[in-house]
Order: sequence, then structure tokens, then C-alpha cells
Amino acid sequence: MSTQNTHQLTITRPDDWHLHLRDGTALEAVVADTARQFARAIIMPNLKPPVTTTEQALAYRGRILAALTKAGGNADAFTPLMTLYLTDNTSSEEIFRAHESGQVYAVKLYPAGATTNSDAGVTDLLGKCAKALEALEKCGMPLLVHGEVTDPSIDVFDREAIFVDRVMKPLRRAFPALKVVFEHITTKEGAEYVRDAEGPIAATITPQHMLYNRNAIFQGGVRPHWYCLPILKRETHRLALVEAATSGSPRFFLGTDSAPHARGLKEHACGCAGCYTALHAMELYATAFDAVGKLDKLEGFASFHGPDFYGLPRNTGTLTLVRETYQIPDEVPFGNTALVPLAAGETLAWRAAV
Repeated sequence: MSTQNTHQLTITRPDDWHLHLRDGTALEAVVADTARQFARAIIMPNLKPPVTTTEQALAYRGRILAALTKAGGNADAFTPLMTLYLTDNTSSEEIFRAHESGQVYAVKLYPAGATTNSDAGVTDLLGKCAKALEALEKCGMPLLVHGEVTDPSIDVFDREAIFVDRVMKPLRRAFPALKVVFEHITTKEGAEYVRDAEGPIAATITPQHMLYNRNAIFQGGVRPHWYCLPILKRETHRLALVEAATSGSPRFFLGTDSAPHARGLKEHACGCAGCYTALHAMELYATAFDAVGKLDKLEGFASFHGPDFYGLPRNTGTLTLVRETYQIPDEVPFGNTALVPLAAGETLAWRAAV
């Protein structure tokens, strides 16, 4: 149960249900930021090469915990929830093996070419992945969906809405009992679909899509650190996401999609997609909920709805947010280079007391 006054808010310790940690020195640079605020996180599998087997997922899990220890974090207080990268060749046997491991909690669908490191993604979901989907449905493991079509004839701002009709609806008809998380929704159409659809379905929502519309990418020039995929949308879509996240519906929960890229790869002729928010995720979410007078709904969104959907216990610890000025740093160390967090240099009215 949360406790709230005008100066601070204490909630059950939250989880991040969509996170990129990378690997190697990049992993070592960012993993402690997540572990400071979140007890658990669903770890994205789009490494190079992608995490396509249970063996690879368990090895990656070990590297995450080792990196956290090396960074001075408490590996006993943070649980990485591993995922597999769905390909056209993923077998039902691998799905069952992953489920039986007790460490792999979901399988991720990247339509081929949809986002960073998605070249090995699915080219024909129902045609080539039916056996894997049947196995997921049978064992109750969620399918995590990057919901964008990759048809080059479709405008980048319309790819999510088109995905609902072309992919999501046929998927739900074919596998009505399959648990699906429509990840990082960015549109009114996506939010309304998840709100109204039948069967076990949910969605994650990022802080950047709650706080900013597409104008943020172009204020004063092209600002690459606001560029992510799915891309920021019109204000009408941002408002729909805020309404969904603050509604109290158990179908919507926290997923930062925090995606670290070196400064030079963002500020580049062909800059990488992704916003780094793990550093200040709960401050950003608190800002978004506070802006519409819905701080009382933050605990459900951040701490309850995700574990309830995944069938996991809620956390027992707490996190306190204090109404104090917090200035987002201009950059943070990232191996031999630097990483620019979302809204670098700006000031927020909330600070996580960790």
C-alpha cells in the first residue's frame, strides 16, 4: 500500500517490464541504474547475436549479475527476468525448455527490421511461428510484441496502428488464450485496442511517450536523444497514453524501454533509435502522473499490474519519491565514451530517494 503526502510518495518497489541492458562494458555501465530503482526487469534479447536459446539466456543472466556486482550493486536485490528472441526457426521444444528453466519468462517478437538489432526477426508470424506460438499458449508464457509493421510503403507514424489490424487481431483470433504484451504502445489506437480486446492482453508504456510528443524531436533543430522506435507521436496520442496509464486498468504497466547508445552513435548521420531513461525512470513517471493529478495511480502501474499479469508475486520492499528538485545530468559515463539521458540538463520536481 502506498503512502502519500504533498512532499513524498512511498510505493511498493516497482519493476521494469521492458529493458535493454546491452552487454560487455555497456552492460557494466548501465545495469546499476536500473537496480537502484527496480527489483526486477524483463531483459530484451536483441543482442548481437540475438539471445535465441535457453542456454544463451542463462549465460546472459549470469553476465548481468556479474556486471551488477562489478558496478557495486547488490546482485541479491535485483532479478533479471530473461527472454528469448523469436525467429522464424524457433522450435516448440525450445519454448518448453525455456519455460522449464525457471529463469526465462517471455519470448520477444521483433518484426524483421523493426528496430535496433532486429534483422533476425520474424518475417511471417502465423506462417512460420505457429508451433512456437502453440507452445507459448500451452505453457502460459507471454509473447512480447514490438507492434510495428515494417512495410516500407507505410508511414513511420502509422506503423503501430496498421500493426493492430494486420498482425495483432489475426494473432488473437488464432491464439485466443495466448498471453500477449503489446510493448511500448504509442498510439490512441494501440491503447484502445488493449483496453477493449478479449483475452489475456496487456501493454507497457514508456516515460518518454507519456511526457513528450513528436515536436520534442525537432525543437530548435533535430534532437537525436528524443529519437526512439516506435517514434514519438502526435499530442492526441500522448494524451491517450497518459489516460491509459493513469486509468487504474491492470492491462497497462511500466516498461521503460530504456535503450542506451553511446553519444556518438546518437549524434550521428544515421543515429541509433533509443532513449536512455534507466537513470531517472521513476522521476520521469512521477512527473507524468503528477502532471494530471494521478499520483495515487502510480503504484498500481509501476508495482502491481506487471507482476499480476506475469503471475509473479508483488515485491515486498518499497521505493520513496521525494518532491525535490532533480537536475538530469548532461551525460553519464558509458565505457570509454558518454551516454546522454533523456531530457539531459532539464529539471524535474521529483527525486527517487535511493
